[in-house]
Amino acid sequence: MTAYEVAVPAEATLGEGPTWDSATGRLIWLDILGMRVHTYDPSSGRRTSRTTEQHVGAAKPRAGGGLVLNLRDGVGLLDPDDTFRWLHHEPVPGRRANDAAVAPDGALWAGTMRYDEAAGGGTLTRLTGDGDVRVALPDVTVSNGTGWSPDGRLLYYADTPTRRVDVFDYDDEGIRNRRTLTEIEEGAGFPDGLTVDAEGCVWVALWDGGAVRRYTPSGDLDRVITLPTPRTTACAFGGPDLTDLYITTARIGLSAPHPMSGSLLVVPGAGKGLPQPAFAG
Repeated sequence: MTAYEVAVPAEATLGEGPTWDSATGRLIWLDILGMRVHTYDPSSGRRTSRTTEQHVGAAKPRAGGGLVLNLRDGVGLLDPDDTFRWLHHEPVPGRRANDAAVAPDGALWAGTMRYDEAAGGGTLTRLTGDGDVRVALPDVTVSNGTGWSPDGRLLYYADTPTRRVDVFDYDDEGIRNRRTLTEIEEGAGFPDGLTVDAEGCVWVALWDGGAVRRYTPSGDLDRVITLPTPRTTACAFGGPDLTDLYITTARIGLSAPHPMSGSLLVVPGAGKGLPQPAFAG
């Protein structure tokens, strides 16, 4: 069993979205339903926290500084001076933002879902910094983990209730040729957030599975990190050499949550991650 540590003790309702910001040397993570965006500097231990006006599904660094936020009513831009403006404002009653990721070309792939998790109520949408918006996947239920292979030619994706991690061919024209990388067996949880390492393997956090799994590009289960927190939500590599695996967790829906549920965990030296591009906008 791989040793894990508590990076930031917390009681996040729905901890999510760990993202290493190489420009600042900090990890960004958030509490979706708590409407909080947190940062953590592992070199100094310094933490910051800010409140958002809406439920926030993702917060990613921008190339020019600041953050791009996947919010309940659309995608917004937060400037370094804290000025906010909408990039794409599209309120849909009963729907909220969920996980998002930045593609190799700097575009944001932003997911949504319905609060009641109604089938087909969400989307996966590509947004560029100049405001171009294209729905890549309609009729998604719980849009979650999204990541790219090291060569940028494959996109990995999890629509959580399907129990699958799917893979698409990816290029400037979009995604195509959907097929299954792996399917999580009954009783092992559901695929939530994911990240891809420098060897092209896919690390998947398992909601109600209390674990992070690593799959090879051929879909073989290669490694399991077992955790005491049943609602494991997402993972990302961070630290100056991108070798530490940060893992977010949630307390929501647990009648007797583990003391670490809602905290940010870390597995030092778990592997080697890929540098994450900033949003080009």
